[in-house]
Amino acid sequence: QVQLVESGGGLVQAGDSLRLSCAASGRTFTHAMGWFRQAPGKEREFVASITQTFGTTYYADSVKGRFTISRDNAKATIYLQMNSLKPEDTAVYYCAVKATRTSSFGPWGQGTQVTVSS
Repeated sequence: QVQLVESGGGLVQAGDSLRLSCAASGRTFTHAMGWFRQAPGKEREFVASITQTFGTTYYADSVKGRFTISRDNAKATIYLQMNSLKPEDTAVYYCAVKATRTSSFGPWGQGTQVTVSS
């Protein structure tokens, strides 16, 4: 089993930047890792993911050009660099693993709060 710990959230103003980190421990070799977010009253949504072997990245349309996902396999850690933040980016951000190419994402970390004020 893998354990995930997110960090780096906080309160920022619109236009600011934040970098989130997600450190994995336990069974850390997976097909991919990703970031999701859940705003109050909304369902959890996909933000970005990166494959472990080739570093292939995927992004939600809402964050393309503003967010960058990266990984450090030696540290079993992924990052989410978030630039030009908007109030609509306010959410709890979760990381998760994808064990195989065809499996769903999970388990999940505990989440880190990102709040963007206007």
